[in-house]
Amino acid sequence: MNIKRNICNYTILTLVLCVFICLSCKKKKATQPVAQYPIPYTPVNVTIYPNDPTNFAIQAIGGWKYYSGAGVQGLIIYRKTQADFVAIERASPENPSVAGSALKVQSDNFTLKDTIKNARWQIVDGAPMNSSSAWQLRLYGTTYDGNILKVMN
Repeated sequence: MNIKRNICNYTILTLVLCVFICLSCKKKKATQPVAQYPIPYTPVNVTIYPNDPTNFAIQAIGGWKYYSGAGVQGLIIYRKTQADFVAIERASPENPSVAGSALKVQSDNFTLKDTIKNARWQIVDGAPMNSSSAWQLRLYGTTYDGNILKVMN
Protein backbone atom coordinates (compact mmCIF):
# COMPACT_ATOMS: atom_id res chain seq x y z
CA MET A 1 0.00 0.00 0.00
CA ASN A 2 2.83 2.34 0.88
CA ILE A 3 4.57 1.56 -2.41
CA LYS A 4 1.42 2.44 -4.40
CA ARG A 5 1.16 5.78 -2.62
CA ASN A 6 4.83 6.59 -3.35
CA ILE A 7 4.39 5.70 -7.03
CA CYS A 8 1.28 7.87 -7.20
CA ASN A 9 3.10 10.80 -5.55
CA TYR A 10 6.05 10.46 -7.95
CA THR A 11 3.72 10.32 -10.92
CA ILE A 12 1.89 13.48 -9.83
CA LEU A 13 5.20 15.23 -9.11
CA THR A 14 6.55 14.24 -12.53
CA LEU A 15 3.41 15.52 -14.28
CA VAL A 16 3.55 18.84 -12.41
CA LEU A 17 7.22 19.28 -13.32
CA CYS A 18 6.52 18.48 -17.00
CA VAL A 19 3.71 21.05 -17.11
CA PHE A 20 5.92 23.63 -15.41
CA ILE A 21 8.77 23.03 -17.86
CA CYS A 22 6.45 23.20 -20.87
CA LEU A 23 4.93 26.47 -19.71
CA SER A 24 8.29 28.06 -18.98
CA CYS A 25 9.67 27.31 -22.46
CA LYS A 26 7.94 30.11 -24.38
CA LYS A 27 9.21 31.49 -27.61
CA LYS A 28 10.64 34.95 -27.20
CA LYS A 29 8.74 37.62 -29.02
CA ALA A 30 10.62 39.45 -31.74
CA THR A 31 11.52 42.92 -30.52
CA GLN A 32 11.61 46.00 -32.66
CA PRO A 33 15.13 47.22 -33.32
CA VAL A 34 15.94 50.42 -31.46
CA ALA A 35 16.42 53.29 -33.86
CA GLN A 36 19.74 55.09 -33.68
CA TYR A 37 19.70 58.72 -32.49
CA PRO A 38 19.43 60.78 -35.69
CA ILE A 39 21.97 63.50 -34.85
CA PRO A 40 25.53 62.35 -35.55
CA TYR A 41 28.07 62.42 -32.73
CA THR A 42 30.31 65.47 -32.93
CA PRO A 43 33.06 66.16 -30.39
CA VAL A 44 32.40 69.34 -28.41
CA ASN A 45 34.94 71.07 -26.17
CA VAL A 46 34.14 74.76 -25.71
CA THR A 47 35.16 77.37 -23.12
CA ILE A 48 32.80 80.30 -22.53
CA TYR A 49 33.22 83.22 -20.16
CA PRO A 50 29.66 84.09 -19.02
CA ASN A 51 30.83 87.25 -17.18
CA ASP A 52 32.30 88.70 -20.40
CA PRO A 53 30.17 91.60 -21.74
CA THR A 54 29.74 89.76 -25.06
CA ASN A 55 27.85 87.05 -23.13
CA PHE A 56 25.48 89.45 -21.40
CA ALA A 57 22.49 87.31 -22.45
CA ILE A 58 23.55 84.43 -20.16
CA GLN A 59 24.54 86.48 -17.12
CA ALA A 60 21.09 86.20 -15.53
CA ILE A 61 19.09 83.09 -14.63
CA GLY A 62 16.79 82.19 -17.53
CA GLY A 63 19.05 83.86 -20.08
CA TRP A 64 20.08 82.03 -23.24
CA LYS A 65 22.37 82.48 -26.21
CA TYR A 66 22.99 80.79 -29.55
CA TYR A 67 26.58 79.63 -29.81
CA SER A 68 27.94 78.80 -33.27
CA GLY A 69 31.07 76.87 -34.10
CA ALA A 70 30.35 73.78 -31.99
CA GLY A 71 28.10 70.76 -32.36
CA VAL A 72 26.30 69.92 -35.60
CA GLN A 73 24.38 73.19 -36.08
CA GLY A 74 25.59 75.13 -33.07
CA LEU A 75 24.52 75.16 -29.43
CA ILE A 76 21.97 76.87 -27.26
CA ILE A 77 23.45 77.88 -23.91
CA TYR A 78 20.83 78.38 -21.17
CA ARG A 79 21.46 79.57 -17.62
CA LYS A 80 19.31 77.36 -15.39
CA THR A 81 20.52 78.63 -11.99
CA GLN A 82 23.31 80.86 -10.77
CA ALA A 83 25.71 77.89 -10.91
CA ASP A 84 24.11 75.60 -13.55
CA PHE A 85 24.01 75.89 -17.32
CA VAL A 86 22.39 73.71 -19.97
CA ALA A 87 24.04 73.23 -23.37
CA ILE A 88 21.72 71.88 -26.07
CA GLU A 89 22.53 70.81 -29.62
CA ARG A 90 20.76 73.18 -31.97
CA ALA A 91 20.22 70.56 -34.71
CA SER A 92 16.69 69.17 -34.59
CA PRO A 93 16.48 65.40 -34.15
CA GLU A 94 13.57 65.52 -36.62
CA ASN A 95 15.67 67.05 -39.44
CA PRO A 96 19.32 67.00 -38.31
CA SER A 97 20.84 67.80 -41.69
CA VAL A 98 18.41 70.57 -42.70
CA ALA A 99 19.85 73.96 -41.67
CA GLY A 100 16.40 75.58 -41.76
CA SER A 101 15.19 73.29 -39.00
CA ALA A 102 17.75 74.47 -36.45
CA LEU A 103 16.01 74.92 -33.12
CA LYS A 104 14.83 78.38 -32.22
CA VAL A 105 14.07 79.69 -28.73
CA GLN A 106 10.48 80.91 -28.60
CA SER A 107 9.31 84.19 -27.08
CA ASP A 108 8.41 82.47 -23.79
CA ASN A 109 12.16 81.75 -23.28
CA PHE A 110 11.20 78.22 -22.22
CA THR A 111 10.31 76.44 -25.47
CA LEU A 112 12.55 75.34 -28.35
CA LYS A 113 10.91 74.77 -31.72
CA ASP A 114 11.82 73.02 -34.96
CA THR A 115 10.31 75.45 -37.46
CA ILE A 116 9.77 72.81 -40.15
CA LYS A 117 8.09 70.00 -38.17
CA ASN A 118 6.71 72.29 -35.41
CA ALA A 119 8.10 69.90 -32.79
CA ARG A 120 8.70 71.54 -29.41
CA TRP A 121 11.03 70.83 -26.49
CA GLN A 122 11.72 72.31 -23.07
CA ILE A 123 14.87 74.41 -22.84
CA VAL A 124 15.65 73.31 -19.25
CA ASP A 125 16.14 69.60 -20.05
CA GLY A 126 15.49 69.00 -23.77
CA ALA A 127 12.36 66.91 -23.13
CA PRO A 128 9.68 66.82 -25.88
CA MET A 129 6.62 68.95 -25.17
CA ASN A 130 4.33 67.40 -27.77
CA SER A 131 4.03 64.14 -29.64
CA SER A 132 5.67 65.56 -32.78
CA SER A 133 9.02 64.20 -31.65
CA ALA A 134 9.98 60.84 -30.20
CA TRP A 135 13.46 62.14 -29.39
CA GLN A 136 14.85 64.15 -26.54
CA LEU A 137 17.34 66.82 -27.51
CA ARG A 138 21.06 66.14 -27.27
CA LEU A 139 22.50 67.74 -24.15
CA TYR A 140 26.20 68.36 -23.61
CA GLY A 141 27.95 68.26 -20.25
CA THR A 142 28.70 71.56 -18.57
CA THR A 143 30.92 72.62 -15.69
CA TYR A 144 31.05 76.12 -14.25
CA ASP A 145 33.49 77.38 -11.64
CA GLY A 146 32.03 80.88 -11.25
CA ASN A 147 34.15 82.30 -14.07
CA ILE A 148 34.63 79.70 -16.82
CA LEU A 149 31.89 77.60 -18.40
CA LYS A 150 33.14 74.43 -20.10
CA VAL A 151 30.87 72.55 -22.51
CA MET A 152 31.92 69.08 -23.59
CA ASN A 153 30.77 65.57 -24.37
